[in-house]
Amino acid sequence: MDKIKVGLQYWIPQHGLTRLVGKLASAKAGGLTTSIIRWFIKQYNVNMDEALHSDPKHFKTFNEFFVRELKEGMRPIVEGDDVIVHPADARVSQFGPITDGRLIQAKGHDFSARELLGGDAELAKEFEDGEFATLYLSPSDYHRVHMPCDGTLRQMIYVPGDLFSVNPLTAENVPNLFARNERVVCIFDTEFGPMAQVLVGATIVGSIEQVWAGTITPPRGNTIYKWDYPAEGNKAIVLKKGEEMGRFKLGSTVINLFAKDAITFDDSMKNGEKTVLGTAYAHTAKSEQQNSSAEEHAEQE
Repeated sequence: MDKIKVGLQYWIPQHGLTRLVGKLASAKAGGLTTSIIRWFIKQYNVNMDEALHSDPKHFKTFNEFFVRELKEGMRPIVEGDDVIVHPADARVSQFGPITDGRLIQAKGHDFSARELLGGDAELAKEFEDGEFATLYLSPSDYHRVHMPCDGTLRQMIYVPGDLFSVNPLTAENVPNLFARNERVVCIFDTEFGPMAQVLVGATIVGSIEQVWAGTITPPRGNTIYKWDYPAEGNKAIVLKKGEEMGRFKLGSTVINLFAKDAITFDDSMKNGEKTVLGTAYAHTAKSEQQNSSAEEHAEQE
């Protein structure tokens, strides 16, 4: 049955189906929309007690429901310049070192950081021997994506591609999944070096939005689009840790890339572990070195 589920994804018209679902999800269909939302909440056990608007009747479209806001204070952000926080409610798919320019996708599968970033060899070099984390957002999750740290946006890259599902079954069976699916790559400069936050599209993901650019929908085709942003001045885009940076209309995956010796993952990071927006998942390597030095000094005393 699993082979059939995966095999069908090669045959279905991925983009056509996604455009159709996107139109339906943005339609204002009154009672029908409300009924679909109620079914979805029950089917996927969505916790509406956390939502700013918990009544399904509040949402005019399914998309409005899917990117619903949370109540203020529902996801407190761990403070500290040295703390890297989870950018979304999700589940850890894989994490670890970027080895020989490649990231682990699943057992028996890996993929190229260069391909993930749109084929830019110079950009990929910035993350050589660094660290990565892949986070999968399930249908029941909150689908706004936030900043894991303070950052200044340097570049945004739209990479066209396939629209395979990104659930664990597909990740284990479709080679090069995250580097072949449509995605939006965002490169930020931070106090501890470059950080990439990649939003990966998937089957029936209606669109990917960014707070500074709106919905990212370049013309269909094989062209990679790039936007460069100033590092300072009135037009610089500076986002603080915990601020919203984008959202999925129907869920998918977020991948973070960090430079060599920039961060150290916390012990709480485990494959398959549920993540909560704003909780710590790594610390800057500089802070780890300072803590080690302090401990060694205390032991000597």
